Amino acid sequence: MDSFVVSARKYRPSTFETVVGQSHITTTLKNAIQTNQLAQAFLFCGPRGVGKTTSARILAKTINCENVTDDGEACNECASCKSLNNQTSFNIHELDAASNNSVDDIRNLVDQVRYAPQAGKYKVYIIDEVHMLSNQAFNAFLKTLEEPPSYAIFILATTEKHKIIPTILSRCQIFDFNRIEVSDIQGHLAKIAQNEGVTAEPEALQLIAQKADGALRDALSMFDMLVAFTGKSLTYASTIEHLHILDYDYYFKLIEHLHEERISDSLLLFDEILQKGFDGHLFVVGLCEHLRNLMVSLAPETVQLLEVSDKIKQQFLDQSKKIGRSFIVSALSILNQCDIHYKSSKNQRLHVELALIKLAYLSRTFNLQENPLKKKVALAN
Repeated sequence: MDSFVVSARKYRPSTFETVVGQSHITTTLKNAIQTNQLAQAFLFCGPRGVGKTTSARILAKTINCENVTDDGEACNECASCKSLNNQTSFNIHELDAASNNSVDDIRNLVDQVRYAPQAGKYKVYIIDEVHMLSNQAFNAFLKTLEEPPSYAIFILATTEKHKIIPTILSRCQIFDFNRIEVSDIQGHLAKIAQNEGVTAEPEALQLIAQKADGALRDALSMFDMLVAFTGKSLTYASTIEHLHILDYDYYFKLIEHLHEERISDSLLLFDEILQKGFDGHLFVVGLCEHLRNLMVSLAPETVQLLEVSDKIKQQFLDQSKKIGRSFIVSALSILNQCDIHYKSSKNQRLHVELALIKLAYLSRTFNLQENPLKKKVALAN
């Protein structure tokens, strides 16, 4: 039986061109290689799963490549590239600072730097989670980082740049990695699904991309899990079920109930959501996000901020026109207060239900304000 390789490793980028969503960094690195203006130390920082360590390995491979292409990419065919791809290169050293964070670990690293590479141009030292180094280890590393041998290049990677001491930051070229856009993750997942022979609905891939919150590695892990769960057919319904996500339909239906003052239907729908095992706070946050999407749907200039499929986008456009700006703004204000005070509430279910009741009476309030005569009749009754 062949061993299974997770998609995050199987489809790990091997060239700058294949890195997803970080063109501002890959372009700069390629230009630096082509113009021979490489710094002696780099700091790659950003959220998890966005390609920091992968880009560090690609940079290390490219500067040692024997046949760099005209556009600054590694050839992946020379002996140096093959040795790195097979993880047998002696020119690239990786250190996990999370478990090697003492002064002695850094001293051992500094001792290795003294020896020139036997083959290739550079010895590259990749230190992952560098913020985990102790202050003493940072201080022991300062002199070597500032004035390393000409053949040594350091690439530091971290998710928490603010924990690195300023003297280290001042000695590095700093590259800030962005969270990867939903559309980029969705496109990458679609290519992988095609290569793996998986039939995937676009809405399902988009849901995975949204759930990943900008981390491609998380998206690939979820993709593998869902494919194992559903087989070779990935549908929107199965994705919602397995990732335990509230469907958009719940929120569209709830807003419709609230706008039409159907309090009983709203409370019953909330009860149904709780019966399915969803947390009340998660529901409130999701409803706030839904109203935010309705708000941006009101203006043509902001519709592009919706990170949903075309089908769902049209539903947002239709519902936003139906309920109007006043309802959306007031509902957001009420739900924001509900979100803030949720954890301190002694009866959290009642806290959410009271917020829903307030939302249900918003339409009547606006109607009374617009029609003073109706207001007098209502007061008389």
